[in-house]
Amino acid sequence: MAFHHHRRHRYLELDENGDTNNDNHHNHVPNKKPEVSSLISDAELRSEFAHNDQTVARINNGSFGSCPASIIAAQHQWQLRFLRQPDAFYYNDLKPSILRTRTVIKDLINADDVDEISIVDNATTAVAIVLQQTSRAFFEGKFRKGDAAVMLHYAYGAVKKSIEAYVSRAGGHVIEVKMPFPVNSNDEIITEFRKALERGKSKGRKVRLAVIDHITSMPSVVIPVKELVKICRDEGVDQIFVDAAHAIGAIKVDMKDIGADFYTSNLHKWFFCPPSVAFLYCRKSDKQPDLHHPVVSHEYGNGLAMESAWIGTRDYSAQLVVPEVMEFVNRFEGGIDGIRKRNHDKVVEMGEMLVKSWGTNLGSTPDMCSSMVMVGMPACLGISSDSDALNLRTHLRDCFGVEVPIYYRAPKEGEVNPITGYARISHQVYNRIDDYHKFRDAVNNLVNDGLTWDAVNNLVNDIVHISRIETL
Repeated sequence: MAFHHHRRHRYLELDENGDTNNDNHHNHVPNKKPEVSSLISDAELRSEFAHNDQTVARINNGSFGSCPASIIAAQHQWQLRFLRQPDAFYYNDLKPSILRTRTVIKDLINADDVDEISIVDNATTAVAIVLQQTSRAFFEGKFRKGDAAVMLHYAYGAVKKSIEAYVSRAGGHVIEVKMPFPVNSNDEIITEFRKALERGKSKGRKVRLAVIDHITSMPSVVIPVKELVKICRDEGVDQIFVDAAHAIGAIKVDMKDIGADFYTSNLHKWFFCPPSVAFLYCRKSDKQPDLHHPVVSHEYGNGLAMESAWIGTRDYSAQLVVPEVMEFVNRFEGGIDGIRKRNHDKVVEMGEMLVKSWGTNLGSTPDMCSSMVMVGMPACLGISSDSDALNLRTHLRDCFGVEVPIYYRAPKEGEVNPITGYARISHQVYNRIDDYHKFRDAVNNLVNDGLTWDAVNNLVNDIVHISRIETL
């Protein structure tokens, strides 16, 4: 890596005990303090992620993210700061520090106003906040029973459950956009989305809410959200919510460009924060939505951002290290944009290497990939169910030291020798080419051994049976 110098900012000055380096630290909130640093070296990068299990090829950053050692240390300082004098921390430091995080996010996503940004635990919490409001609108008669909510067929499982809990139970009619996979163009997605909106407006219904993924989780595909948001506006959809759990750090995020009413992204997946922290963007408008945090505490009624900033005594440290994370990403050439581009280019390269080895195909075109790519696995593995896919993932972890999610794609009628298993590979700054070679070789070993997945399932069942006998 290059060793060019640039200006970065130190937002937190705490000693090893969690005290600030300011004599009046009881009333002091960490201020920006300029400091010069070089770009991160290869050795420093390895040190930042030395706590990762070095025996495992972890090509699944998408599920839980990865937090560097320097950020873990910064988080620990915040925790000590609270534990040493909780009252002073609560009254003097917590809210200003969360405001600082909100300000960083506001600038990062090109929002108009910091009041549009709330900090929450994760995207699932953000979904609950938005859908609670939708549910109340049905119960209070603002929406008619049978009015529609539209979501993608590949929406995240927890989001589907939330829509069931908040929208379906309140009388909403839920319509799923039937998404193709593999997918070859944005037009395929746009066509199906238009069809779903037409179904939503049939029988005199109104489409009250559209929930659109920015990057679907499984299978992973970048969705043309800007185009879908515009279609929703043209078709008179009341509210548009973008679930972008994987977005920050993986693709460009620009609120003014996207134009949605609500947008959420986790900061612990691709933005190096410790788990768990996310933001919820709520676009300012003349008709302000009645949004509240699902955990009601003393700040109820003071606006969502304030409600979210205090939901009772808990560890808020993950929400406070965002400025330090900005320091970390700015130690890479090009900052977060450079990280994002390199991750995308490398994961596509690794995906193409794997499909060439296995004679398969990617699940989408490279321009529809983020820092994750769906890679077709050899058809001879015989993956025929979600259970098979999960068992294969377990087998790769336990027997080969490879961590990667596997997606089962049901074959279409008439398909000959279909590819039914797709691996979702990720690339983050800590990954090495050897991680992907290890995965390639593990799958080739399974294929060369003539192992079908029925045989592996029987082996797994036998092991479980023996283990149960031994515990009797």
